Amino acid sequence: MHQEIITNFAMMVEQEYDEKAISSKQAQSLIAQAKLGDTQAFEQLLIRYQRQVLGTAIRLLGNVDDAQDAAQEVFLRLHKYLYNFDQEKEFLPWLYQMTVNTCRDIARKRSKHSALSLEQEKESGKLDNIASKQDIETEVSMLQERKIISAALETLSERERTAIVLRDIQGLETKDVAQMLGTAEATIRSQISMARVKIKKYRDKFLNKLR
Repeated sequence: MHQEIITNFAMMVEQEYDEKAISSKQAQSLIAQAKLGDTQAFEQLLIRYQRQVLGTAIRLLGNVDDAQDAAQEVFLRLHKYLYNFDQEKEFLPWLYQMTVNTCRDIARKRSKHSALSLEQEKESGKLDNIASKQDIETEVSMLQERKIISAALETLSERERTAIVLRDIQGLETKDVAQMLGTAEATIRSQISMARVKIKKYRDKFLNKLR
């Protein structure tokens, strides 16, 4: 049940990305061209992956302004270090690793008093371009579910939040998440399990208030 809630949320996220999704082979081709200095190929990489990077940053940092700064920094770093990427490996885990590291750097620097909450960002309408376009009734339901899960994510520790975003929402393998975060797979599984329980409890409490 705990994982089902996160899986449903992840499916909503996937709907946001499907429109511009590319295959691993296409990505490798663009990377090879970008490494040779093809600016159009790099721009295509940015276009294809900017929503994944921004979506991950929002869920790790909790507000759009910081997430936009993080996404911009990620692609600056990508442009700078792309030549180091080993094309024998998968690109997305490497990009997510860069995103996680960038978000951690920004989280250390930001001021608590200047950061807007995710709730404020939703109310201001800054997340409208991220939400998928459905009929109004379905859209309201999806936005409510996103609101609940996003708020629940903010209650987790940094390690729990990072682990569950990468594993359950972005769909990386547990071994890849463990490698990225420099910890054991058993530790990642424990963090994800605890995070799922906390999110389930938060969701149940939230929904009970509406009844």
